[in-house]
Amino acid sequence: MKHFANPDQKDWSSILRRPSLEAASLEPVVLNILKEVKEGGDDAVKRFSAMFDKCSIDLLEVSAIEIEEASSQVSEELKGAIQQAAKNISSFHKKQIPVGGPMETMPGIHCWRRSVAIEKVGLYIPGGTAPLFSTILMLAIPATLAGCREIILCSPPSTEGKLHPAILYAAKLAGVSKIFKVGGVQAIAAMSYGTSSIPQVFKIFGPGNQYVTCAKQLVQKDGVAIDLPAGPSELAVYADESAHPEFVAADLLSQAEHGIDSQVLLVAATRQLIEEVEKEIEKQLIQIPRKQIAKTVTDRSAAIQMNNVDKAMELLNFYAPEHLILSCDESEDLASKVVNAGSVFLGHYAPESAGDYASGTNHVLPTNGHARVLAGISVESFVKKISFQKLSRKGLSRIGQTVKLMAEAEGLHAHAQAVEVRLKGYVAAPEFVERKK
Repeated sequence: MKHFANPDQKDWSSILRRPSLEAASLEPVVLNILKEVKEGGDDAVKRFSAMFDKCSIDLLEVSAIEIEEASSQVSEELKGAIQQAAKNISSFHKKQIPVGGPMETMPGIHCWRRSVAIEKVGLYIPGGTAPLFSTILMLAIPATLAGCREIILCSPPSTEGKLHPAILYAAKLAGVSKIFKVGGVQAIAAMSYGTSSIPQVFKIFGPGNQYVTCAKQLVQKDGVAIDLPAGPSELAVYADESAHPEFVAADLLSQAEHGIDSQVLLVAATRQLIEEVEKEIEKQLIQIPRKQIAKTVTDRSAAIQMNNVDKAMELLNFYAPEHLILSCDESEDLASKVVNAGSVFLGHYAPESAGDYASGTNHVLPTNGHARVLAGISVESFVKKISFQKLSRKGLSRIGQTVKLMAEAEGLHAHAQAVEVRLKGYVAAPEFVERKK
């Protein structure tokens, strides 16, 4: 890791710079695929699947028989783990279902908001070197709780034209409506524009490679909403003298193994702790299959010694990590100082992997500094809020003059007139009885 000791604030940006994505260079390729799928539908999707996934698929949709067969291929132990994770995720997200009713801003003026589920949503689930069936739970469970009418899932098939059995099992368990053996840009295009097999959706969720990310950003221009501006996965750890070096090393490696564009950051109270963590990283690297990826990431990542804990928290908030671990005895006190992070893990026994899989919180989180302004996926990500207001005759009479004055000051006299005609009728005929519904 690259070492820094109490760096000046003016140097933080360069020290904490994230791996860059050359999205602009990808756009011509991605735009061409989007265009061809928009015009060619299923035929174009199958052509690109043959080109990129090296498989020939007749029926894009996964059949009920395939889902049942997949279920039998998942071990009972893994099924139990997926069920436990689903239960915890559901319990946590149920608490996010908004409740509330009308409130009276003035006598006779009632206002309220109602949460309405997005009718059709699309989930993209990577299935290459790491089939992320856990992400299905993180997306489909809150979508189901929100009440989405149609939940579509796309995931890239193997060269045999199949999806990983755990992906199919998790999708069925979480309430996915339809599953399709389609990956890459062609999947984003199909869900955005619709084909004869794949329904068009209104919002697309889920991580993907740089091509998928680019495709999601481009389809927004055609009116399709997306969840988050995704980037490479990242983790920051703050560790003081009470931290366990082997725990910290394991946490850093758990994130570093995601991909070569991932980033990990260690902020430690002492130089000695940094050296102890690095020794543990070397020990643990040889034990993981994705050691080369993890080594590439950790070698280019930063380890920063910060003697002042307040300054350390200031730096971490400046970085705004996707995941933040506070590996110290006073983690709950420090938690109050966190203002920019996707998800925070407190103490010595809260590894980031717990949140990735089964603690209950969502692992689809803002990256690339977007935690300064965005939150991770929740039930609210799958709903829109519609505001309502009801005014009685007396309510309008109380606020009418305010509305008229403001409208006229803005030069919008028809707005003022919409109030005036009602107030004139009220004054002229006070015996008028308001119509009942």
